[in-house]
Amino acid sequence: MNKPANRSKPLKLIAIGNSTGVVLPKDVLARLRVEQGDTLYVSEGTNGIELRVYDPEFEKQMAAARDVMKRRRKALHELAK
Repeated sequence: MNKPANRSKPLKLIAIGNSTGVVLPKDVLARLRVEQGDTLYVSEGTNGIELRVYDPEFEKQMAAARDVMKRRRKALHELAK
């Protein structure tokens, strides 16, 4: 699989009340597969600041929950009655 070219794009910072927001171009939103109202997570990675459509820590917690639910399916089913 080919990695996309690392293209730099200027982003406009705008005032939003007492905060500051950033305007993401349509092609960036399309690549992230997000739209207005969705949540993005910002983290610091090895190559700088990263924008993600998911929270890695939340995903780790959900994986642990899925594991427990899989192993304890019968008990959870009984508790749900």
